[in-house]
Amino acid sequence: MINIDNVKIENNIILSPMAGVSDSPYRQICREMGSGFAYTEFVSTDGISHHSKKSIDLFRFQEMERPIFFQIFGNKCEVITEACKIIEDLNPDVIDLNMGCSVAKVAHKGSGAGLLRNPPYVGKIIESMKKSVKVPITAKIRIGWDHQSLNYKEIVHVLQESGVSCISVHGRTKSMAYTGVADWNIISEIKSFAKVPIFGNGDIQSFAEAKKRIAESKVDGVLIGRAAIGNPWIFSDIDKSTLSFFEIKEMILRHLALMTSFYGEQFGVVLFRKHVSKYLKNFRGVSELRHKLVTSENLEIFLNHLHQFDPDGFSFQTEQETENLSCETYVGV
Repeated sequence: MINIDNVKIENNIILSPMAGVSDSPYRQICREMGSGFAYTEFVSTDGISHHSKKSIDLFRFQEMERPIFFQIFGNKCEVITEACKIIEDLNPDVIDLNMGCSVAKVAHKGSGAGLLRNPPYVGKIIESMKKSVKVPITAKIRIGWDHQSLNYKEIVHVLQESGVSCISVHGRTKSMAYTGVADWNIISEIKSFAKVPIFGNGDIQSFAEAKKRIAESKVDGVLIGRAAIGNPWIFSDIDKSTLSFFEIKEMILRHLALMTSFYGEQFGVVLFRKHVSKYLKNFRGVSELRHKLVTSENLEIFLNHLHQFDPDGFSFQTEQETENLSCETYVGV
């Protein structure tokens, strides 16, 4: 059991927040499969402060997703503070400040990982957030802007002294984005001196690896991002490679139903395309089906293609077979 102030987290493997992926339908799926809590996609505090419906709608959630962490990003203390007051009325369990996004249009404007370059200002922001709302405040960081400015010790100290209740650490710098390898030695080091719960993040590919990272680094929990897309079984210690087509299909239908219910039939199908591609990734015998599904224009066409598929020849490709795929084929799935 992990306690973030009065919020109790029962499971210590969690779906990482991902723009365009960790929406309410997929959070529901992952919570059902064992993810410890749910992060929303990150939402701009500028949009929130202007009461943008598009921004506010990103916080929609179902009660079964709780504990629900609302994640926000911004670079102006007063705007961030005002946004916290607005979204507290939506009844989140926790508000999380994103200090890890490496995308240039976010970080280079001083938001996301851009905040890592100004620790004193981060402290001011957190203190203001704490004073403005009653729910716990947490933060998600990277280990620095680049390898010439690994200021994670200072950042963690400032966050703790300013009142955060938990810190999630992605073991890369901003400049690395998602290249190279996440530094779990640094994550472990942070856990060794931190006074608040620490979640580690970066390069976890399986349930077993998640448990190993927790045991080795002593972190309170881990976040799984890219490896969880199209693989909610990762939170239940179920090896996706052992599943039959019918088991994969059952999850696809479950997820699709949630998407169309949440977004409406047409938009739900369009948004689901990126998910179905990942559900079928690394399986042989489905390339034609995958193409048909990701180009389906409506629900009827999508379901017809899925139900008419003959699974004869469907099987998981070994790691070596995957490596032998052309770059174009691998990236396109």
